[in-house]
Amino acid sequence: MSAVLQTAAILLGIGITIWAADRFVDGAAQTARALGVPALVVGLTVMALGTSGPEIAASILAAAQGYPALAIGNALGSNIANIGLIIGLTAMIVPLKLASASLRRELPLLVLVKLVTILLIANGELGRAEGLAMLVMLVLALLWIIRIALTPGRDDPLLAELNSELPAETRMAPALFNLFLGLLLLLGAAQLLVWGAVGLAGSLGVSDLVIGLSIVAIGTSLPELATCIAAVLKRQHDIAVGNVIGSNLFNLLAVLPLPALIAPGPLPSGILGRDFPVMLGLTLLLIILARGFTRHGSISRGQGLLLFALFIAYQLGIFIAWN
Repeated sequence: MSAVLQTAAILLGIGITIWAADRFVDGAAQTARALGVPALVVGLTVMALGTSGPEIAASILAAAQGYPALAIGNALGSNIANIGLIIGLTAMIVPLKLASASLRRELPLLVLVKLVTILLIANGELGRAEGLAMLVMLVLALLWIIRIALTPGRDDPLLAELNSELPAETRMAPALFNLFLGLLLLLGAAQLLVWGAVGLAGSLGVSDLVIGLSIVAIGTSLPELATCIAAVLKRQHDIAVGNVIGSNLFNLLAVLPLPALIAPGPLPSGILGRDFPVMLGLTLLLIILARGFTRHGSISRGQGLLLFALFIAYQLGIFIAWN
């Protein structure tokens, strides 16, 4: 009976997360627009940080309640799911094309952040010093992204897509209402998700890390999947890919520092030898596909199937390794 309740809590938490994340991202974008922030800055920073809202909420609660491995698994697993599951499934529905010069300039930053993060935790520790270093990197990354956004390439397609998607102007009161409603619901959904995931891990006899890398990571990534599919159906390919690039960047710099600051300690076994290499490998593959060897990169249905298959193989691998 307890396993049934835990599964129900996870499913309810995921359902609320999908709806609440949409409200939270909309509220954040509307608030920024009400303050007069340029559309491209909103798209590359505010919306990108907003899409990491579910991961941030889940990681805060998991680390605060004594489950730092679940929080770490959520941060890394979400990055893996964003590329393998989300980009893979989205490209299988509609082949993706990346035309935005701004996003192509952001891709090397994503690789640099991942390499520096690996260097920071190469000693096997995720302590407060490492967490603070990641937050400093977050500030520097935001400044660099804002610089990219303020000097876009001529007729950047992402700017046109954002202008058609974001409101030209909005009132502050409803924007803040959406923002705080989404935030409160995200925290409630994250509590359900963490409670159910920890309980289910105990019932199944698997570690918090494995649950974080799988169930929690997939659950907190589903809002991005819904956003990406909705975007490509509107032919907004750059918004879809941009959401994933931004989310991956901020999952490392805004989500991974949370267990470091709240519950510092040694890294769980397998992180450095298995999960980080998989995350980095998928990132490099995405960059090769997204940048292409010609003027514009593209991700075909076959390549999307490859990314999805790699994600499924990874998920099977972590459970087989545990058993």
